[in-house]
Formats: sequence, structure tokens, C-alpha cells
Amino acid sequence: MIETTIQDRERELRSLLDRIAAHPERAWSDERQRVAVLQRLLAAEEASAAAA
Repeated sequence: MIETTIQDRERELRSLLDRIAAHPERAWSDERQRVAVLQRLLAAEEASAAAA
């Protein structure tokens, strides 16, 4: 199994946001759900790093 890094998540988030911005006429339901998940993961990682 390949380890997913914070940088991987940030790149995926940026890619999704760019795709959504390029075609706002689409619904992007699944992608928007993934964006929300990635944002939560990154926020949790940032909070744990700040607490350490």
C-alpha cells in the first residue's frame, strides 16, 4: 500500500478545485464531496501539528 502524504492531499485538492473552477456549469457532486473530505483531513492535520 502506498502512503498518502499531506502534499498528495494538497495536490489532489488543488486539482479538484481547478477542475471545478474551469467548468462551473457542471454539478461536480462527487468531486465536491471529496473536496470537503480533503479539507477536513488537512484541517485536522494542521490542528494536530499546531498542538504538537
